[in-house]
Amino acid sequence: MTRFGHPPSVFPFFGFRNADRLTITARALRAPPPSWEHRSDIAKFRALWSQFASREHGGLPVTLVLGAPDGTQTRHDAVGDDEGYARFDVELNDWGRPAHTAWETVRFEWINRDGPQSADGYVLAPGHDVTLGVISDIDDTIIETGITGGPRKVMRNWRRLLATMPGDRSEVPHAGALYGRLAGAVPTRPDADAGQRLPAPYRPFFYVSSSPWNLFSYLVSFMESRGLPLGPIQLRDWAFDRATLGSAGHGVHKRLAAEGLLATYPEMRFALIGDDTQGDLVAYSHLAADFPGRIAAIFIRKAGDPHTPEEIAAVARIEASGIPLWLGDGFDVGEEFLAQIGVSSHGDTAQIVDTIEEVAANT
Repeated sequence: MTRFGHPPSVFPFFGFRNADRLTITARALRAPPPSWEHRSDIAKFRALWSQFASREHGGLPVTLVLGAPDGTQTRHDAVGDDEGYARFDVELNDWGRPAHTAWETVRFEWINRDGPQSADGYVLAPGHDVTLGVISDIDDTIIETGITGGPRKVMRNWRRLLATMPGDRSEVPHAGALYGRLAGAVPTRPDADAGQRLPAPYRPFFYVSSSPWNLFSYLVSFMESRGLPLGPIQLRDWAFDRATLGSAGHGVHKRLAAEGLLATYPEMRFALIGDDTQGDLVAYSHLAADFPGRIAAIFIRKAGDPHTPEEIAAVARIEASGIPLWLGDGFDVGEEFLAQIGVSSHGDTAQIVDTIEEVAANT
């Protein structure tokens, strides 16, 4: 272990669990925690570049400490791979699900040259009273990227991509209102006694994106700045090859991630949200056909070029499955459509919509 430079630290991603299994990943990096409070373009560029030019620390032994509902504690060991990722897939002894959707706290432990270290991680546990969850894309679904429409548009939007902090990014039109309605209740306030330090909506949210893991903190900061429901985020390892950059790879990644969530929560149905720039429409259409009765609705923002024959066939596949499909330039989804999947715009749902829209108005 070198004595020069920043010592390795472990940065947890969000995990999730059901009654029988818990999944969470952390990454060892030689870096301080990211900061997104910068004013100059140079400082902003450096902050973003530091995330992409991450200094991974492979081979670090990491321990995950879990506290069971009955008060017992278990320890689980893993060694980070060459990219610094320490992955945990832990079998649980019938923990059950909480009464209401909640974030549960876990602890990561490791040793560096400064001695024993620890960091909290957070695991989403859907409540046992929940029957509907949400699986959402991120890029051009909740956050405008400016990378659709060819290289010229990318060049015009370079500042947005390389020198804009999360709180300054633009939200996709009406995304906040839709996510508020689907969330279903005002997020529960953190409860220190229960170790619950993140606000949890009534209906659990899971995010799937083709962005790299390096942007995890950036994306969480954006969601928090807009009052959007937080949830586990499944990102990708990036390489400059066809598998990463090709449009087909985007759809395959999202489809596989969604299939894993459907298998993890067999008692739940899911609403799928995405856009038509990275294969979401085609991927979701296959989920609709392969998991009859499990997909409650599909929401697609039209942000790209006219639909290809493959995408037109995907629309027909969804319609043949009898699943409500929303196609629009934004997410100004009407109450009648939402009522088809049992989502009301009254009571607690109206409160969270008001809260999210107030946050958006003040940013």
